[in-house]
Amino acid sequence: MTQALFPVTYSTLSCGALVTQLLSQYDIGEVLSCQFWRRGLSDVYLVETQVAQYVLRVSHAHWRSLPEVAFELELLEFLYQKRIPVAYPLRTLDGQLWIPLHAPEGDRYAALFIYAPGCVPIGDLNPVQSYTLGRTVAKFHQVSRGFKSSFARSPLTLEYLVETSIEVIKPFMLCRKHDLNTLIQSADTLVQSLSKLPTRDPYWVICWGDPHSGNVHFTSDDRLTMFDFDQCGYGWRAFELAKFFQVALRGGVSLQVRSAFLAGYQSVSPLEAWELESLRAFTQVSHIWSWSIALTQAQMHDYCKLDYHFFNRRLEHLMRLRSPDCHLY
Repeated sequence: MTQALFPVTYSTLSCGALVTQLLSQYDIGEVLSCQFWRRGLSDVYLVETQVAQYVLRVSHAHWRSLPEVAFELELLEFLYQKRIPVAYPLRTLDGQLWIPLHAPEGDRYAALFIYAPGCVPIGDLNPVQSYTLGRTVAKFHQVSRGFKSSFARSPLTLEYLVETSIEVIKPFMLCRKHDLNTLIQSADTLVQSLSKLPTRDPYWVICWGDPHSGNVHFTSDDRLTMFDFDQCGYGWRAFELAKFFQVALRGGVSLQVRSAFLAGYQSVSPLEAWELESLRAFTQVSHIWSWSIALTQAQMHDYCKLDYHFFNRRLEHLMRLRSPDCHLY
């Protein structure tokens, strides 16, 4: 008797099969190597041919639906056509932006990107690079107003960013009643303080969703290329900037570099006073959202990371972002 395959939640795809069955659908010449590069919100493979490098990204079945993947890929192609420096997806020989893969755990979607020239800034951004990144993010926000897609992407609303995230975090903190109550009270205060913000142009834009130095390459002459738009969606531009500050503060990026990012952005798109005032609250929103994403991923791949110290660090960072002594810029 033939036994049914045992159910799985995640599978690692064969590099050899990706070369013969998937990469052969692109006009990139002979593939010399395909290496599993890293596992994040998607699986990333480094592809080398005789003339160039590429990045192959394969979505996880539990993370993004086809409409969400398609929205992002169409957005990146649009941005490339509008001369925004992004790592854009290539089309297959028959003109497709993505290839469906029927993995044991469900449908996954593969896309091949150019390799962003340059590298991640050594020792993080310097003020010039940070200013340039801020300007480029502002230009991206302006240009993306003209983007239209028939595919839906979950908007970065407070319900999605805060309320849904709290529901993900809550089961892990039931044994820490005081900390859980503090977290819930913080979330309620954030929603109340931000719920009346306008959701119209120019304040409501398509956000990159994860703007930080790890998602941008710089060449030796400081030309940049942005990548990893996996968390993109319609949201407040103030949230976009706050996400940069939240990640930068967690990584110990200097005040000078953080200020340069905001100055670069405002050199293209000046912010309203109320937007500047909202940045501290939005850093906390982005932290809660990132916290829930980290929990979801860890449950799939690294449950051992979810120890006492994991939650302590997250709570401590939230308290730091709440403090008026924490200067964003």
